[in-house]
Amino acid sequence: MGLRHLRLIAVNIDGVLLNDTFSPVIHRFVVKRGGTYTAELERAVFSQPRMRAATVLAEPGERPEDVIEAYFREREQYLAEEPVRLLDGAGALLARLRATGASVVCYGGLARAHFDRHLAAYGDCFDEPGYVCTDSFRPGVREIAEDVFGLRCDQVLFLDDVARVAEAARSRGASFIGHPTAYPHGFQRALMREAGVRHVVGSLDEVDERLLRLVDSEAAEGRSWPPAG
Repeated sequence: MGLRHLRLIAVNIDGVLLNDTFSPVIHRFVVKRGGTYTAELERAVFSQPRMRAATVLAEPGERPEDVIEAYFREREQYLAEEPVRLLDGAGALLARLRATGASVVCYGGLARAHFDRHLAAYGDCFDEPGYVCTDSFRPGVREIAEDVFGLRCDQVLFLDDVARVAEAARSRGASFIGHPTAYPHGFQRALMREAGVRHVVGSLDEVDERLLRLVDSEAAEGRSWPPAG
């Protein structure tokens, strides 16, 4: 395919390549504890470092460490009912991304073991380091572009399901394609619209050669985002 400007495509693991197992768990976790699940809560929790998100979810007097333990217990219960799986079209998407000639990397908030367990069969689709754990510096737009790959942010395309990553991409001049969750209680699609995301897809098949070339052209011309104001 060959892109003229973008040199790296960074793909979020959970919600893009793998099914969204975070929105349902966080929703269930909040509601079970008597809380109200809102767009403001999603904005404050999604793609945040683990300790910061736990502070938001904590009840008065509750330690963040205890929230994290309780959350992962809830997650294990959920995964027993709804296991992690590769999303439809993920393998074909990775092949298309590889065909662009740009480097490809996966990233997310869980440790690398999560990537190794679920995407080992697709290891050849990624460039070193293959996977970047962003928990300590989420959302990680600048760090992935500059620190890991030594690129300018405008040379990188991010594919993610969270609007906060879109906001970070916009602030740094990086390109972005949104793949928000279809979970009925989620707010990410609306939050992406608020963030000014130009390209929001409902399936991975929509991230085709035409769209990738369009995003590349927009990046080359400095038009990845609508004008301010």
